Amino acid sequence: MTETNSAAAADPLRAADVLAQRLYAAGCRHAFGMPGGEVLTLVDALTKAGITFHLAKHENSAGFMGEGVYHSDGAPVILVATLGPGALNGVNVVANAHQDRVPMLVLTGCVDAAEAATYTHQVLDHQAVFAPITKATYRLNAEAAGVIADKALRIATQPRNGPVHIDVPISVADAPAGPHRPYLAPARATQPQPADLAQARAWLAEADRPVAVIGLDAVAEDAGASLRAFLEHYQIPFVTSYKAKGILPEDHPLCLGGAGLSPLADRHLLPLLREADLILALGYDPIEMRPGWRNAWDCSRQRVIDICAEDNTHYMHAASLTVVAGLAPSLRALTVGAQLADDAPQGNAHWPDGQPEAARDALAAAFAADADWGPAAIIAECQATLPADTLATADSGAHRILLSQMWHCYEPRALIQSSGLCTMGCAVPMAIGRKLAEPQRTVVSFSGDAGFLMVAGELSTAAELGVAPIFVVFVDASLALIDLKQRQRRLDNASVDFGLHDFAAMGRAFGGNGVRVRDRASLRAALSEAQQAERFTVIAAEFDREAYDGLI
Repeated sequence: MTETNSAAAADPLRAADVLAQRLYAAGCRHAFGMPGGEVLTLVDALTKAGITFHLAKHENSAGFMGEGVYHSDGAPVILVATLGPGALNGVNVVANAHQDRVPMLVLTGCVDAAEAATYTHQVLDHQAVFAPITKATYRLNAEAAGVIADKALRIATQPRNGPVHIDVPISVADAPAGPHRPYLAPARATQPQPADLAQARAWLAEADRPVAVIGLDAVAEDAGASLRAFLEHYQIPFVTSYKAKGILPEDHPLCLGGAGLSPLADRHLLPLLREADLILALGYDPIEMRPGWRNAWDCSRQRVIDICAEDNTHYMHAASLTVVAGLAPSLRALTVGAQLADDAPQGNAHWPDGQPEAARDALAAAFAADADWGPAAIIAECQATLPADTLATADSGAHRILLSQMWHCYEPRALIQSSGLCTMGCAVPMAIGRKLAEPQRTVVSFSGDAGFLMVAGELSTAAELGVAPIFVVFVDASLALIDLKQRQRRLDNASVDFGLHDFAAMGRAFGGNGVRVRDRASLRAALSEAQQAERFTVIAAEFDREAYDGLI
C-alpha cells in the first residue's frame, strides 16, 4: 500500500461517508439530482461508497428517475438537492413518493446553524418544508450519523413505504463521524391473530359470491405467490388497483382487470362489488382510487375482510373485520388452514350466475382494441408490437386512464405511474431510470403532449446516460382530460388547448430518433425500428382532439 493510500485509510470517516456507506449497504447503487456547492461532499461520499450519482436536468425528474430504478432493484431512491431552490424543486416528487408509497431518501444541503443566524441568502427551513410530505425529517449530526442514517432507512422502508428527509449542513458533512453503532435487524411482518383467522375462515367457507380487491400494499410486500395460492384455492375473482396490475398475470382466469380512475370501468365493476356477499380487501390502499370507490360496499349487508399494512384512518371504506398484519403470512395461514380442514376444496363453485365473467366480458368490450386510429388504437398497437415483458411508464392524463385499463401486465410493476398524486411529467424520467436499471428490457413511456413538454429537457439525460427507451407521445394539442371535464360541465373552452409542436424533431435535436405517425402501420414500423435502435426514440402519435370522448 502506498504512503498516500495508508494515510487515506487512516483518516476518520466523514459523517457524509457514514451516511453513504449505510445507503450502499441497503442496496442503493444510484443517486439522482442536481449538485450545488452545499452538497459536494455528499456527492463525493456517495461516489466513494460505490453509488453512482446521475445528473438530471431538474430535481423533480431526478426523483422520478430514482423511482424507475427502485421498481427494478427494490433499493430506496436517493434524491440529492442543494439548498433553497434545489430543495424546493423536489417538493412535488417527494410528495408523490409519500402518496405512492415509494421509499426515498431526500438529501438536501444546508448552511450551518451558526451561519444561518446572520446569513439569509437562500436560507429557509427545509425541515419545515418537508415535514408534511415525508414520514420523518432529520438534520444530520456527525456524532450520530450512523444512527440517523439507519433510522431514516428503517422508516422509509417500513410499511407503508415513503420518503424520509435528511438535511445535511456543510460542515457536518465534512466532520469526522462518531463511533460506529451496529444496525438493528429488520422487523418481521406481523402475524394475524388466531381469532381473526378463525373468523375469516368461517366467512370464506360460507361465501357464495366473494370478490377480492388487491392494492399497492400487496406489490410492496411481494405477495404474488401467496395471493395466487389463496385466490385459486378459494376460486375468488379479483380486481386490482392500477399500481397492483400484474401482481398476478392479467390473463389469469380469475382476473377482472384494473380499476381506479375510469368511470366507464366503474360501471361494470362497482355493481359486481355491490352484489358480493364477501369482499376481501387484500393489501388494498385506496389512495389510488377516484371518489366513486368511496364507500363502494355496505358492511350492514356484506361481510368485508380488510388485510392491510396500517389501520384504517382514511375512512374511504369500512370493514367487518380489519386485520393489520402482513398480507403474505395472513394469506398463507388462511390457505393452509383451509387445506388442512378441507373446508374449501379447490374448485369450489362461486357466483353461480356467472356475474364476474359477464363483467370481464363487458370490460373487454368497453375498452376494445380494434379502433382504426386514436388513443385506443395506439395503445393496442403498442401492446401487440412490443414484447410481452415490456416495462411501461405512464404519465397522468386521459391517455393514462385508457392505458391502465387496456395495457395487460404479466408481472408486478410492469406498468408504473403516479397514481396517488397523479403527477404530470413523471413517465419520461421514470422510463429513463427503468432502462438504466434494466437495459436488456424493452422500456416504453406513454406521455400526453403537455406532460412531455414539462420534461422534454430530460431527453438530454437519456442521451448522456446512453439509454434507449421508447417515448410514445399522445399528440392532440390539448389537455384532453381537462377539456373533457370542461365540456361535460358545459363550460366555455378555456386554457386547455395549445400549439401542435414537432415532438419527433425534439427527439432528434437531443441526440435520439424521432418519428411522427398517424396510422397503425406507421406506428408498428416505428416501434419495430425503435426496438433495434441504440438511441432513444420519440414517437409522436398524432390524432384529432376530442378523440377520448366515450373511451374512459
